[in-house]
Amino acid sequence: MAVDAIFDEAAGTLIDRGVDGPIECALVLGTGLGRIVDDMVDMVTIPFSAIPGFPLGEVSGHARQLCYGTLFGKKVLIFQGRAHYYETGDPAAMRVPLGMLTAFGSPPLILTNAAGSLKPDLRPGGLALITDHINLNGPNPLVGDVGDGRFVPMVDAYDPHLRLRLKKAAASSGANLGEGVYMWFTGPSFETPAEIRMAKTLGADLVGMSTVPEVILARRFGIRVAAISVITNMGAGLLGGTPHHAETRDVATAASTGLRRLFRSFLSEL
Repeated sequence: MAVDAIFDEAAGTLIDRGVDGPIECALVLGTGLGRIVDDMVDMVTIPFSAIPGFPLGEVSGHARQLCYGTLFGKKVLIFQGRAHYYETGDPAAMRVPLGMLTAFGSPPLILTNAAGSLKPDLRPGGLALITDHINLNGPNPLVGDVGDGRFVPMVDAYDPHLRLRLKKAAASSGANLGEGVYMWFTGPSFETPAEIRMAKTLGADLVGMSTVPEVILARRFGIRVAAISVITNMGAGLLGGTPHHAETRDVATAASTGLRRLFRSFLSEL
């Protein structure tokens, strides 16, 4: 089956399940951030397992369903969870979910994740806007793609206009939003103290196990993208940092209040 055909088939399933209007923004919610859907009204939910081409699997803190409805006055499609490279061995595991957005007019995409911090001023419980990324440890999701479109330019991959809108939304909502460069580690094991020291030397401010493949895929499909990290821990060996999954999930859940305030302001002005 051609790639565009599976995108259309997935979109058709959403339409059949009640996604009957425009999508003004799409959101991907990372570990512990799924409660943001509590603010939606007139919500339709569709499990990933019911949509052709969508990834299966399970990680605690990820509901693995789509939610469509009105969020702070805008029609929004929310991916309540994602698939990771460490689950599938496939860096393009989110290819169909993101490519499907092209059938709905390629709405702007906001990615969220739980991340470790390498900077003393980015502390657990805070938020950070990703300005750029480093991918030295993971494969590229476009390997095996064909045509000149696979040579995706990555300058301003994190859309400057969306970043500016998010910074303004943070200021107006009172959310504390830092910023930094995110380095992707494939996981599922957390980084070693030596790897954290390497990441700092290379210019990283944040580390995590997602997002980067999704940004590359989104740019391949011509979708404007921005990304926000919820800081859940300090990197291994920094200020006593000894990261583990329960901490990541629980701190992200507690910190989601600030992210909800930021999204309220961002979407109301979108």
